[in-house]
Amino acid sequence: MGRLTTHVLDLASGTPASGMAIELVALEGGLRRPMLRVTTNRDGRCEGALLEDERFTAGAWQLEFHVAAYYRAQGVALPDPPFLDVVTVRFGVADADHHYHVPLLVTPWSYSTYRGS
Repeated sequence: MGRLTTHVLDLASGTPASGMAIELVALEGGLRRPMLRVTTNRDGRCEGALLEDERFTAGAWQLEFHVAAYYRAQGVALPDPPFLDVVTVRFGVADADHHYHVPLLVTPWSYSTYRGS
């Protein structure tokens, strides 16, 4: 069975992004269905898969990374409004029997993602 995982690296400090809130949303016919909210651990990872087995299905998904709140909690002075607040990564799952790993590499001013393994 497939699964969905993520992790976050804080490129500004060169460390895992510990304590970042992430929301997972299913996108169905223009509707937004919140599935879960997690916080990264000290390694910038979530405990276990975000979704797996029959809950992980093909379709459109969205991960929402709460970047500004994370950096404020780290003591970083951000402008108001911050350049990046919530980074949204919208992606498609074509085959739910595979592992989809969607990491975020982030600073207060930039981000990157990719489909990892």
